[in-house]
Amino acid sequence: MPKLTINGREIEVPGGITVLQACELAGAEIPRFCYHERLSVAGNCRMCLVEMERAPKPIASCAMPVADGMVISTDSEKVRKARNGVMEFLLINHPLDCPICDQGGECDLQDQSMAYGYDHSRYQENKRAVKEKYMGPLIKTIMTRCIQCTRCVRFATEIAGVEELGLLNRGEHAEITTLEKAIDSELSGNLVDICPVGALTSAPYAFAARPWELRKTPSVDVLDAVGSNIRVDARGRQVMRVLPRLHEDVNEEWINDKTRHACDGLARQRLDKPYLRGADGKLRPASWEEAFEAIAAKLEGLDPTRSAAIAGDLCDAESMLALKDFMGGLGSPNLDCRQDGAKVGGGPRSGYLFNTTIAGIEQADAVLIVGSDPRHEAALVNARLRKRFLATGLPVGVIGAPVELTFETRHLGSGPETLKELAAGKGAFAEILEKAERPMLILGSGAVARADGAAVHALCLAIAERYGLAGDKAPEGWNGFNLLQRAASRVGGLELGFLPGEGGLDTEAILEAASQGAIEFVWLLGADELDMARLGSAFVVYQGHHGDAGAHRADVILPGAAYTEKNATYVNTEGRVQLGRLAVFPPGEAREDWTILRALSERVGQRLPYDNLGELRRRLIETAPVFAALDRVEPAPWQGPAAGAGDAVSDAPFGLPVENFYMTDPISRASSTMAKCTEAFVLPKRAATGTDG
Repeated sequence: MPKLTINGREIEVPGGITVLQACELAGAEIPRFCYHERLSVAGNCRMCLVEMERAPKPIASCAMPVADGMVISTDSEKVRKARNGVMEFLLINHPLDCPICDQGGECDLQDQSMAYGYDHSRYQENKRAVKEKYMGPLIKTIMTRCIQCTRCVRFATEIAGVEELGLLNRGEHAEITTLEKAIDSELSGNLVDICPVGALTSAPYAFAARPWELRKTPSVDVLDAVGSNIRVDARGRQVMRVLPRLHEDVNEEWINDKTRHACDGLARQRLDKPYLRGADGKLRPASWEEAFEAIAAKLEGLDPTRSAAIAGDLCDAESMLALKDFMGGLGSPNLDCRQDGAKVGGGPRSGYLFNTTIAGIEQADAVLIVGSDPRHEAALVNARLRKRFLATGLPVGVIGAPVELTFETRHLGSGPETLKELAAGKGAFAEILEKAERPMLILGSGAVARADGAAVHALCLAIAERYGLAGDKAPEGWNGFNLLQRAASRVGGLELGFLPGEGGLDTEAILEAASQGAIEFVWLLGADELDMARLGSAFVVYQGHHGDAGAHRADVILPGAAYTEKNATYVNTEGRVQLGRLAVFPPGEAREDWTILRALSERVGQRLPYDNLGELRRRLIETAPVFAALDRVEPAPWQGPAAGAGDAVSDAPFGLPVENFYMTDPISRASSTMAKCTEAFVLPKRAATGTDG
């Protein structure tokens, strides 16, 4: 490890790092604009200049690797003068519009000009102006503010994998451009975060609020199963924006565009009071007492086996446990948290988790993707795969519909036939898996939501054992079998056993029985992704927060709280237990979901055994001890497939469950920003391919 002297203090640092990183390890602050820890080094802003002994002039510390015996000064008169000069040049063409800039208050240029700039400028010529660029509905550009740090270009190329940004011309005429094309990436909103000035700002958030007006609440995202760590910024009772929080093992410091911008849907089409369907077939506002009375009247004398409950994709663990206990008190075995009809759960945990973990992708040396499109099902997982691909040239094979990922893939086939061949050791990719030391398989949740989903799942388990992805052949501590979930509630529901009891019906059977009149009472806990016509004449209670498909079909609507409006527990696709926090209060008469069930249980004479969140969480841990391990991934013991499993697969090719990334849930469907993204990105592709919109 090299030793160097920084500001008179000798320090030993790891080899291969830069002088800038070494200075920070020594506690010295180094200003920068172009340098970013997760991007390649550009070295073009020159703000990070430091003085090195025997060097004729200050050096760019971000681009200089450390060497043994270096003597570095970060606060000498020469360094201060150099930084003053760099800042003066950066501000030569920068407009004086801080009062109207959305970056005001959290702008790197503002902060550093205060610390390292002059209080005046010696530049008398006219400032240059640059024409605004079109970057789509999410990014507002004011390119005259741009300082050509190229962070955005490097992010789009290296992280997002869409080479749609570039730097044109040289010298004073240099400018960032998209060639007037919208940036078609699920991660494009992160460009606003990494821009150190106000050149790229959030279009939906433009002129909405100042950062010092906002109340900031750490939470987790529920619009996919990644469990990205976020910060919810609210003013009064309104969520103004959602920003990423650093979590190296989950989302690093990025979030996808739906997580970031669908928050405007939280204020639209909300359920803020109970509703009852009258004799005329129309819904009318009602009191909580009337709603509970109607439900109690329907349940009175009803055979428990003729009632059922289905939990939706955005549900928290507390509400699912309360509903499970409520239905159990009634005596109903008909429960399911898999509203897509997935044929997994009830077995070992390793069968439904992303066992490698998201961070573990960076150790894999071969990947097989089966029936999944990680770019649209879990954009941050796709970003990790790209990161690994760029670092090692990771071979990636795809079985299923051809998908356009952000890295090179090999399309092996469209359906289970290719999967069978691979299980038999045939094909070129079989050789790659055989030679790989840490291979991994990603099975899409859509591939197990088919009628033969259990057989597909078992076939993938057999492949995992054959090629040493898991089991005895795998390296110690490695499990390369992964089921990539799409729903934030799915793993939590499976951990709690929100599944059919003895003799109970699953989602498909519940819908079939309801259409035939065998099920007379159905409780939908935020379940909107169902064919509501199949519920027949059943009495439907919808408990949720948006007026989506479930609410339109319901006979009784109970208004619940969205994920930003409650303290709740979620489990992501890798089995990591995380806490969401209350950032704003629910609108109107809406209440947290578990409290609604607790109040109703008393009305029907089946009182639930908890009166507050602490007692409920104790019950949660009793039901599934994994909930006691916050922000940790508890490894799941491996259990392979049963003999003969996988023989019943059909020949139907795998489809993709996500048709429109921007509208997958009630919140994003209510978002006007997501509607604009659909219009800008999804509809043109459908028109080009001739598919229905």
